[in-house]
Amino acid sequence: DATMRIAAKAFLTSQALLALPKAATVSSFSPSSLTARRLPSAALSATETKTMSGSSLADVTNFIDSINVSYESLHLSYERQFWGTKMSLSGIDYSTDELTRTKGEMEAFLADESKLAQTRDFLKSVPADSAHAKTLKMLERTFGCYIMESEEAKTLRAEATKIEGQLEDARNKLTLGATINGKFEEMSSVGLRNKIRVDPDEDVRKACYEGLAEIGDFVTDNGFVELVKVRNRMAKALGYLDFYDYKVTNAEGFGKVALFEILDTLEEGTRPIMESARKMFAQDKGGANALEPWNISALMSGDITRRMDPYFPFEKSVEQWGRSFSAMNISYRGATMDLDLLDRKGKYSNGFCHWPQPAWVKPDGSWQPSTTHFTSLADPSAIGSGLTGLTTLMHEAGHAAHFANVAMPSPLFAQERSPTSVAYAELQSMFLDSLVGDADWMAKYAISREGEAIPWDLVADQIKATHAYKVFALRGMIAVPYFEKALYEMADEDVTAESIKALADKVEREVQGGLSPRPLLSVPHILSDEASCYCHGYVLAEMGVHQTREFILKRDKVLTDNPKIGPTLTNAYWQPGNSEPFLDLVENLTGSPLTGQPWVNELKQTVDDVLKEEKVMYDAKRAECADKASDKDIDLDMRIRIVDGDVVLADTATEGSFLAACKVFEEYVQKRFAKE
Repeated sequence: DATMRIAAKAFLTSQALLALPKAATVSSFSPSSLTARRLPSAALSATETKTMSGSSLADVTNFIDSINVSYESLHLSYERQFWGTKMSLSGIDYSTDELTRTKGEMEAFLADESKLAQTRDFLKSVPADSAHAKTLKMLERTFGCYIMESEEAKTLRAEATKIEGQLEDARNKLTLGATINGKFEEMSSVGLRNKIRVDPDEDVRKACYEGLAEIGDFVTDNGFVELVKVRNRMAKALGYLDFYDYKVTNAEGFGKVALFEILDTLEEGTRPIMESARKMFAQDKGGANALEPWNISALMSGDITRRMDPYFPFEKSVEQWGRSFSAMNISYRGATMDLDLLDRKGKYSNGFCHWPQPAWVKPDGSWQPSTTHFTSLADPSAIGSGLTGLTTLMHEAGHAAHFANVAMPSPLFAQERSPTSVAYAELQSMFLDSLVGDADWMAKYAISREGEAIPWDLVADQIKATHAYKVFALRGMIAVPYFEKALYEMADEDVTAESIKALADKVEREVQGGLSPRPLLSVPHILSDEASCYCHGYVLAEMGVHQTREFILKRDKVLTDNPKIGPTLTNAYWQPGNSEPFLDLVENLTGSPLTGQPWVNELKQTVDDVLKEEKVMYDAKRAECADKASDKDIDLDMRIRIVDGDVVLADTATEGSFLAACKVFEEYVQKRFAKE
């Protein structure tokens, strides 16, 4: 724990630098951080500008207003294309070419050196503690993330964007599936992963794993090799160690070296737990074959997932999410949300939440609500889809709640790209989806179609089956950043399709103890510019999740339906947007620097201790539910449209209420996926 705290303290110091002018950072970083961070060139820092002593407040205000209005429009155009292409919407308006063009226009606006020079100029003329100064400092950080002084880097950036667009377009059109009983069965990557988790037939699970592994062959044969090389050349042309260093520095404010000082402590601290858990798993489940990548998930919880399935009917997931968030006093402040929840061919193979319209406070003090696009990949006919779908809803709706509540004087405080911290963005969603695994949450919200609550014995069986092996999830989480770190550290001439696939297998074996049930090359994040070299954020966020849970439990004794959670998250984490460093926010709320110790402590708990704690919470919630009706309507202060591609399935504005829209969606799902 001491080592982990030291690393976290260094991380905190580097985060605090985000609030300082660029010139102050040089002497503030530790030597290791300096080697990993690209510093502004002397030429840019010394850009000559006119003295601003004669600048008026109106000049500053007009400059900020013009940035806000222009960025808002460019952001909206790009996000419209992002949604249309990722959701495979019909119509000639959506295309990879338009996605590339609108992204280029948005990034060119943010990469305008004259805007950075003007921002720094105005910073000299406003009080350091003023609202204008806070906005200007954020603009300075944002422009600094996008400006590329190297013409070579600009050319390589455009080339990478083009390769990425072509690769993702090809990936979206890839036909996936598995040969089962001699017949090819088409399935999405989500469908394949679901069968690996729950199908009782090992031959079927193995076939689905092999189908999932084919994604690696496809992407390495269709542009990923060249994309890795071009991304690295671009980053090195800008003075970074490599592409990973470029991404983490822009997103978190510190370099790759500092990041892996933190991750190494978590990796080293949990390796013995993982090794012990794998030995125990093999002993309990019949031998080494249990550790095959197509067996481990199913043998750990496949039977439990099948038994729990009736208590998580997918068609009720939207209603249950709404009830849970409403009970926590979470508001979306007038937002509009499009939910595209069902899996279909051609749709992007990962859930996400984006904001074509960021929330912000306009110059006249009026509120601009957010517009959210939110997707998952549910197959309601598949076993386990209800639990997976509901967890995804809680996660992505957590993102949406966060960005709907950023109350700052520019839309740039409420956009998810650099300099918004990945860990900061993921903390909110992961905290809220963690509730689904709590016994008292299930006691209220895991309800069958017949109205029966999940029984304690089944909850207890789930704890017995999975608690000792929770470390597997942690190791799977850290495998992605370790893979991408090693990938972008490869020499250019060594980057080939075969070497990338060999590296992925090597990292899985070293970090996870064996090949992963989700092959690293099937993880969609590694392809996308926005999500590549991103998954370390999930790890840092999970540390924050456990620390935040521990703090609220000590303060309030309960998480499920806690009406203080919405206001707490809004005030402590959401309203500031990217104006404050991630670690400052966590420490300000919890009173302690970020540490992984609460996470490790949970992994070290005995099954018996967990059962005792969870039984008390389960019984208390069931007693409470017996005394309270839950038929009142839900008000999240948001318009919700549930869509399936181009088709609107339900709309709260049309149906008249949240629950009425849920009912329409429920009936649609039951009719479409009725079992014959």
